[in-house]
Amino acid sequence: MPWTKILIEQQEPGFDEHAGQDVRKLTFPQALREAMDQALDRDERVFVMGQGVDDPMGMFGTTLDLHKKYGGQRVFDTPLSENGLTGVAVGAAIAGARPVYVHNRPDFLLLAMDQIVNHASKWSFMFGGHVNCPLVIRAVIGRGWGSAAQHSQSLHGLFMHIPGLKLVMPSTAYDAKGLLITSIADDNPVIFIEHRWLYKHESHVPEELYSIPFGKGIVRRQGKDATVVGISYMVIEALRAAEKLAEDGYEIEVIDLRTLKPLDEEIVLQSVEKTGRLVIADTDWVTGGAGAEIAAMVAQKGFNHIKAPIKRVGWPDVPIPASYVLENAFYPGAEDIINAVRRIAK
Repeated sequence: MPWTKILIEQQEPGFDEHAGQDVRKLTFPQALREAMDQALDRDERVFVMGQGVDDPMGMFGTTLDLHKKYGGQRVFDTPLSENGLTGVAVGAAIAGARPVYVHNRPDFLLLAMDQIVNHASKWSFMFGGHVNCPLVIRAVIGRGWGSAAQHSQSLHGLFMHIPGLKLVMPSTAYDAKGLLITSIADDNPVIFIEHRWLYKHESHVPEELYSIPFGKGIVRRQGKDATVVGISYMVIEALRAAEKLAEDGYEIEVIDLRTLKPLDEEIVLQSVEKTGRLVIADTDWVTGGAGAEIAAMVAQKGFNHIKAPIKRVGWPDVPIPASYVLENAFYPGAEDIINAVRRIAK
């Protein structure tokens, strides 16, 4: 069945638009699992591969028991050979399949950068659009567990730099399902990054198949005094910051980009035109990251509306520590966003 027949819809602003209503809710992992279940059921070309996708935990629950339903030829575990297995996935995609390759951590994608950057991202361009590579690569951002410098990196700033890749980072269960369906339906490679701290969050998720278009951000909270653009889990921290700032009379607009490539420039520029102030909160290093690209875009296209310096909130320029105490000092949160807003909103 053609993927073009999928309903395209968008969530209303806010996380609590269904508060007090009797609606169906799923956690972030449950929404991802349902998306893959429905994709596997809909299209026999879809298959799922990756470390632990068929183990008793099912990759944090996101692939739980799918191998029992669809068999070991369509949902299967893979060895620790990221570059080779990514090559298998790229080859399968070029040959007409729609693989979903699940990685425990983005850190491991560094071992597969040749396949992702030199092959998957370029096939459609090198062959004039006659050959596609419909590959989805899922990876989970680590934090906690003492994951430290080699298992906690996000690295989406690297992937944002590569032409030919789409980059998705949802913050709600609703968006996780809809954007994963869109990713599987897309005819070219998608990097789909999930934050493990979002896995306990739940939201309204329709049971039917639906998708959310790439490049369409959403205003999670309306405001007039400053714009906070959140990426992935930092949307949650931005909303917490906005609640606290409201006690002091600040009305903060919170934007969830949902995808970084394509980037919804219009929603950011419209908000900055209204507020005149911008804070970008990212789950990655500040230097050379997504926040730098967004800040440059606003400085180039919305300079006349900026009333104060653009602020970026992100990781300090050191490798990620392992201890709980050092993690608390390393990772920014709502208080860092509050301080940034206060500095530019006076």
